Amino acid sequence: MEYCCTPLFDGVLDTESASEMAPVLAALADPVRLRIVSMLAAAPDGAACGCDLEQPLGLAQPTVSHHLKILREAGVVVGERKGRWVFYRVVPERLEELREALAPAVVPASI
Repeated sequence: MEYCCTPLFDGVLDTESASEMAPVLAALADPVRLRIVSMLAAAPDGAACGCDLEQPLGLAQPTVSHHLKILREAGVVVGERKGRWVFYRVVPERLEELREALAPAVVPASI
């Protein structure tokens, strides 16, 4: 097919990629979960115990655990049990996938 100008939709998400990214974006769309990801990313060792998130968020342990579960299921964070505590960290590759999926494709300028 011949176009009169540069196609507007080169480099956009295909249906499969959009379907894979939607649950991740839904998980991050909650303000509390977005704050959790921000806190974990800023943690000195790149990880924090779930219990350390309760006070800064002003939420009870069951609520924090619920939000962490949603983030885990979306692949945004992973947890590692150390004794009776679970330490969470952000999965940087997952966030990079989101960044790449949402970045506009570079299209050469044509005159």
